[in-house]
Amino acid sequence: MTQTILLHIEGMTCGSCAAHVRQALESVPGVRTVSVSFPDRQAEIEVNVNSNVDVNSLSEAVSGLGYRAQLVQARPLRENTLRRPVGEPEHAQGASKLHVVVIGSGGAAMGAALKAVEQGARVTLIERSVLGGTCVNVGCVPSKIMIRAAHIAHQRRTSPFDGGVSAASPKIQRERLLAQQQGRVDELRLAKYEGILARTPAITVLRGEARFKDAHTLAVAITENDLCEVSFDRCLIATGASPAIPPIPGLKDTPFWTSTDALATDMIPERLAVIGSSVVAVELAQAFARLGSQVTILARNKLFFREDPAISEAVSAAFLDEGIEVLERTQASRVTHLDGEFLLTTVRGELRVDQLLVATGRTPNTRTLNLDAADVAVNAQGAIVIDKGMRTSAPHIYAAGDCTDQPQFVYVAAAAGTRAAINMTGGDVALDLTAMPAVVFTDPQVATVGYSEAQAHHDGIETTSRTLTLDNVPRALANFDTRGFIKLVAEAHSGRLIGVQAVAPEAGELIQTAAIAIRARMTVHELADQLFPYLTMVEGLKLAAQTFTKDVTQLSCCAG
Repeated sequence: MTQTILLHIEGMTCGSCAAHVRQALESVPGVRTVSVSFPDRQAEIEVNVNSNVDVNSLSEAVSGLGYRAQLVQARPLRENTLRRPVGEPEHAQGASKLHVVVIGSGGAAMGAALKAVEQGARVTLIERSVLGGTCVNVGCVPSKIMIRAAHIAHQRRTSPFDGGVSAASPKIQRERLLAQQQGRVDELRLAKYEGILARTPAITVLRGEARFKDAHTLAVAITENDLCEVSFDRCLIATGASPAIPPIPGLKDTPFWTSTDALATDMIPERLAVIGSSVVAVELAQAFARLGSQVTILARNKLFFREDPAISEAVSAAFLDEGIEVLERTQASRVTHLDGEFLLTTVRGELRVDQLLVATGRTPNTRTLNLDAADVAVNAQGAIVIDKGMRTSAPHIYAAGDCTDQPQFVYVAAAAGTRAAINMTGGDVALDLTAMPAVVFTDPQVATVGYSEAQAHHDGIETTSRTLTLDNVPRALANFDTRGFIKLVAEAHSGRLIGVQAVAPEAGELIQTAAIAIRARMTVHELADQLFPYLTMVEGLKLAAQTFTKDVTQLSCCAG
């Protein structure tokens, strides 16, 4: 007489792990046969009834290898009775659950993994590098910390209140700022990624680089010599993007920086050139300038050339005031590096600097995935093409975040990942980006949502608009900082608000109110009639809305 013991095994990451668990269990005296399934995370052990084999001895056998075993089922089995194939419905709790594989561990990946578990699926999350993706490790978090530190340095050096509050030239100790920055990055990665994954048993983390073998199987390179296969019911691709490197002659032979390098450096170069006019380019250019670098930006067009022209004018003027040189319609035709100095050849002549930062956008991380094997289509830039439900050209494979043709913002990625998980588990939801707010963390900040006038006209929408300069906003006057404006774009026949562009200190703190107003289909007249707290920057939205019918210069301070 024999008995079958069914164990749930935690900690396996591939087929090799399953083989190690099987060997450990077979070494226990009294065990007759062992079958281990990595996808189902279970081991089926046939033992002699009169032996001393129990769950504790089996658990100890696998715990020595770093795995955890938990009893699911134990039942008697007659001699020579055929055992059920692994994976049948009677197996371990959750063995028949939908298996979702997520490639990546950033905002989209984590949003999807957690929502898929909430929806009842079991998840394998595959990460080839550091958990957390771009945002927490080398993007949003470290950049905003550096930008804030630079802002504090700038305020100590100069402010509108220098007449009464003595200014001082701060000593910049970049190595200490970098340690503080990295410490907070490590804290957030542990709290929001590593810790959550460790506390979610339904998610197995597999370290390695994934590549599609076919439409339902991934080959994952754990090490150079260790390859395992992972099958799935549904898959989410959330592999993010990497800094794009333009094909400038000589560039690749120089020690230029990408944004990742710039955020990790402990040096502040005396002279810094920035190639690019992307969000990352302008943010880091101003940060380095405020920390002590002499900065020159080479912009192929103008700053923010896809936005309302007033945005470029306002930010360029602010940069000029701070001594940041912006060379518009200027590209480097060649880059060389000799004796510790970069030489950039441009139509304006030669530019010599100590360091070069290249920030010309980001390229989707899709080229090593072998997407053709799964029939997943990409566009000319290598971005995965998806619909509003995050479905790719393969019906059971989804994608979200910077590896797709979606806007490259982490909050878009997270929202897309969550919705993808709902759809992967039987739902049908879409991601609506018509009221998507965006913020550029320069000073003054740039914040936009909805249509610009040009975009609306392109779509055949007749508009009316008003622009309010900040010298009409009491908060800006009280701050002695009236740089910038707030512009409202409305549908001409209805007055419905369809877009807002703002350049203002802390513009990012007011743009969400504008997004909600657009989402609620408010008219500018309804917005003008709302209560806004006095002496806040967001009150500028009310004042801008009032300009459609009133001369706000003739109103008292908080006239409603």
